[in-house]
Amino acid sequence: MTVAETSSATTRDALAGLIPVSIITGFLGSGKTTLINHLLKRPEMNRVAVIVNELGEIGVDNELVQVSSEQMMLLNNGCLCCVLRGDLQETLRELFIKRRNGEVIDFDRVVIETTGLADPAPVMQTLITDTLLLEQYRLDCVVTLVDAVNAPGQLNQFSEPVKQVALADRLVVTKSDLVAEKQLTALTGRLNEINPKAPVRVAINGEIDLPFLVDVGLRSSRARLEEVERWLGADEDDGHGHRHDENVQNFVLRFEKPMPWATFTQCLEVLTALRGPDLLRVKGLVNVEGKAGPMVVQGVQHLFHPPLELAAWPGADRSTRLVFITHGIPRQTVADLFSAIGAVTANRRA
Repeated sequence: MTVAETSSATTRDALAGLIPVSIITGFLGSGKTTLINHLLKRPEMNRVAVIVNELGEIGVDNELVQVSSEQMMLLNNGCLCCVLRGDLQETLRELFIKRRNGEVIDFDRVVIETTGLADPAPVMQTLITDTLLLEQYRLDCVVTLVDAVNAPGQLNQFSEPVKQVALADRLVVTKSDLVAEKQLTALTGRLNEINPKAPVRVAINGEIDLPFLVDVGLRSSRARLEEVERWLGADEDDGHGHRHDENVQNFVLRFEKPMPWATFTQCLEVLTALRGPDLLRVKGLVNVEGKAGPMVVQGVQHLFHPPLELAAWPGADRSTRLVFITHGIPRQTVADLFSAIGAVTANRRA
């Protein structure tokens, strides 16, 4: 893994104009298509391109108006539905080219519905590592739907729903009307154990407030404090990390002093080389020596988005804050690695 430094945010806003992409995931029968159908009925969502996998629950129930190509269909609410039959990279590239050439609607958002058994990590990696896609799209958020009736058993029996919950920025509980309040409370507590950084909301009849699901990611290199906090999640950490079991852990590392960029990248390179597949997700702000604003970093397993320098710190707190979601990697292991490499670097500089 290589983390390359980008140009200064003061000369160009690297996020300006990029099309936000939301990933809607969730285990089999969790209600992904129902949620998307409700979202598409909102007037604010009338210029959305929806990508569905042909193995998924294709059922966008809007009347088709026109077939733009074999796999792109215009819906009567102005949205575009695209069936993913091949490579996601090619589909996103084709979508953008057709948009630029005026062959499809001038969509301003993309929603990707994964299959119920899908691992969302490869979809996220596609968006944060493909050079051509990075110039046109940005990952806004991962929304994981959780079936209130079946999720307790699924989380015990299968690894896929646990990972879907662990990687989420937002968690939506569906079918809540079919369980007792006690069961719903227990499920919410379970979700908070797996991923305490992701807010949880209950969908009523498949509907949920739109602001909860959109504009979660950073939209500008001049992001305000509330936007950064919304992206990072509530900055709470007890120093031990949170976990559902011995496998999934969620914790925060903080460093008060600025660090050399070379030190930080070396820490990540060693960590990904040793435990890349178990490093489920990382995101945070890094206080780099000599930089006016923090560097924004985010990665999925061994692949990282090119770092982005914010124009200025969004608030008074200038400490490095890194959110980790790991599979079997304790907080102390990561903290010790950063401490050891930091000490070696400091000795070399001395």
